[in-house]
Amino acid sequence: MNLEILTFNEKLSPHDKEICDLLASVIDAELSDAESKIWHAHPVWFLDGNPIVGYSKQKPGVRLMFWSGAGFDEEGLNIRGKKFKDASVFYNHVSDIETNDLKRWLQKSREIQWDYKNIVKRKGHLERLI
Repeated sequence: MNLEILTFNEKLSPHDKEICDLLASVIDAELSDAESKIWHAHPVWFLDGNPIVGYSKQKPGVRLMFWSGAGFDEEGLNIRGKKFKDASVFYNHVSDIETNDLKRWLQKSREIQWDYKNIVKRKGHLERLI
């Protein structure tokens, strides 16, 4: 696991750390070629410089977000972004994480991508990459 992400997880409560450690472990295994780092104060994984997936601790729980998740057509990703193409889910217990769902979403994150890397250059307009 990326040292920055390990440090991020270590600062969480034991309950939230358990959730984030599992998420990071599965994401690292499924996106082994991705770059991971702390970006805007949260763990994020990138493919070719494009943000793919990340998580953060919020009031409702640990939020797992896929930048292009609205296009995955997945009921489990039930929190849709309003302005962009993101979708997310909140976890409150490690037992809430369905690993098979997570792996399927990570596979879709490779197949369905919007170009967030160049969103500033395109003045907020997103283009489909894959």
